[in-house]
Amino acid sequence: MMPVRVLAVASEVYPLIKTGGLADVAGALPVALKAHGVEMRTLLPGYPDVMRLLSGTEELRRWPDYFGGPGRLLAGSHAGLDLFVLDVPHLYARPGNPYVTTDGIDWADNGVRFAALSRVAADIGHGLAPAFVPDVVHAHDWQAGLAPAYLHYDNRPRPGTVMTIHNMAYQGKFAPELIGSIGLPWHAFNVSELEYFGGISFLKAGLRLADRITTVSPTYAKEIQSDEGGMGLGGLLRERSSVLSGILNGIDTEVWNPQTDPHIAYRFGAQDLTFRAANKAVLQQQFNLDSSDEAPLLGVISRLSWQKGLDLLMEAIPTILREGMQLALLGSGDRDLQDGYQAAARANPGRIGVVIGYDEILAHLIQAGSDALIVPSRFEPCGLTQLCALRYGAVPIVSRVGGLEDTIVDIGEADASGHDATGFKFAPVTADALAGTLRKANTAFHDKLTWRRLQRSGLATDVSWRNRAGDYAALYRGLMTARA
Repeated sequence: MMPVRVLAVASEVYPLIKTGGLADVAGALPVALKAHGVEMRTLLPGYPDVMRLLSGTEELRRWPDYFGGPGRLLAGSHAGLDLFVLDVPHLYARPGNPYVTTDGIDWADNGVRFAALSRVAADIGHGLAPAFVPDVVHAHDWQAGLAPAYLHYDNRPRPGTVMTIHNMAYQGKFAPELIGSIGLPWHAFNVSELEYFGGISFLKAGLRLADRITTVSPTYAKEIQSDEGGMGLGGLLRERSSVLSGILNGIDTEVWNPQTDPHIAYRFGAQDLTFRAANKAVLQQQFNLDSSDEAPLLGVISRLSWQKGLDLLMEAIPTILREGMQLALLGSGDRDLQDGYQAAARANPGRIGVVIGYDEILAHLIQAGSDALIVPSRFEPCGLTQLCALRYGAVPIVSRVGGLEDTIVDIGEADASGHDATGFKFAPVTADALAGTLRKANTAFHDKLTWRRLQRSGLATDVSWRNRAGDYAALYRGLMTARA
């Protein structure tokens, strides 16, 4: 097996820094790739949390002026991950969220901050760290989108490049004046290269100039080639369809393992689901819900946004109440949705419980204790919470889009697909369709044999990175062969 060296470039990596699923993927994929002969090191910014957790630190390079201030490139490790860290305090030494201020507004210099990350990625691709010269540079999302661009415009021998889209909605759009200050050539400012509706888009740069493009599920790979799903970039993706593929995400099955999970009240395995009821009781207590075995408990772990369809779920609350169901929701996001769910909880004590924010421990308990997990997204590149739900015996109720379509087998389609049913899917993505599926799920819940069969099929589903990592390894090797 041909050894491969890959530099991953990501703006967040679990367990060092996390705002969403990108961090989970960037943290789990390097570990899974080891079994496939791929040595991956990950480059990320030196945020305060990253600098605090980094161990075995070695300074590889120091600059007196890197994009406006002193900077260093460090090598180190954390939790089994081999890392490069770009330590540039004037760009990254800021509290809280890596992308926005405490008021929720994008940092005004985000274009410079993530151009700097991509520039050093390209330099590592050219041999800046002699002990690790990559065969492939793998850029994740818009924050790393300029890495393929810098490598292209440097016009010298370079590694292969892969661009992965985790969410088309985030495109890294900036004013054209940024081009000169970040060291890209002005001749690239045209519609065939970097120009995007009068400005520039870091994501477009990566999609235009990377050797290969991936996204995180086969269905999403098709959806983003449409005008609607492509969000302004569908034509470009249709043009580059021959190098575009969808590879499903997995989850870290060590972190998400009900048999060993330290965050849940009672551990359990696929062979004996008895303790799920005990976890349900604890979950009801945590969310101030009535203690009841017979009330189906619906869990939600989500950003509260239009994309995630949480407005549709709010419209379906009367159905949840009429059907005798309970709702435990953990999330934050749009102020109107936060206020609406909190009002629903106040109006329906014992039936609806809401925690605004994110709590990793509580997220694990929701997976272990809820009867069903709802993901009503309008679009969903892959989704990870439904994979965790399968692992924990919470039956997914999902919209028929993106990775949700690819990872859940609907109760009415088991025979056609050749796989056992694992949950419920609804389309179109409307409040009425969701309400109808909730009623169907409630009927199935009270048929204990049917529900247990759904749970066991979900628990038997492989949601690990094992096969997915093999697909990435094959992609890297194929790219190397094509470029040889």
